[in-house]
Amino acid sequence: MKDRTAIILLFLFALLCWSAFDGHGGTLFMVNGDPADGPLEALIGLVFAGGGIMLAGFILLLVGGLLAIVFAGVGIVCAGGLAFGALVVALVVAPFLLPLLLPLAVIWYLARRARRQPRIA
Repeated sequence: MKDRTAIILLFLFALLCWSAFDGHGGTLFMVNGDPADGPLEALIGLVFAGGGIMLAGFILLLVGGLLAIVFAGVGIVCAGGLAFGALVVALVVAPFLLPLLLPLAVIWYLARRARRQPRIA
């Protein structure tokens, strides 16, 4: 695995060197079919590229907000479904739990009876 990674990194470095010494730097801006090579054309290309990046950032913010709303809604529905399921399970199991409450009821009755009797000194 490490040999494969080293080979891939060397290949990518070779591609980078080839691109650096190729000639026009790998970027070509065309206006009406003619290559643009002056400073004004470079500025226009920079503005268009920056505008595209700003538009992409704005779109990513909107999509992120939409996904947050959708997933929050799905989460609320899931939490409500789990709460409803727990309520149904508790209602089904409640009659079977009544015998477990009998010792607690006896202890509560004895404690209450002990409090009501007046102390004779």
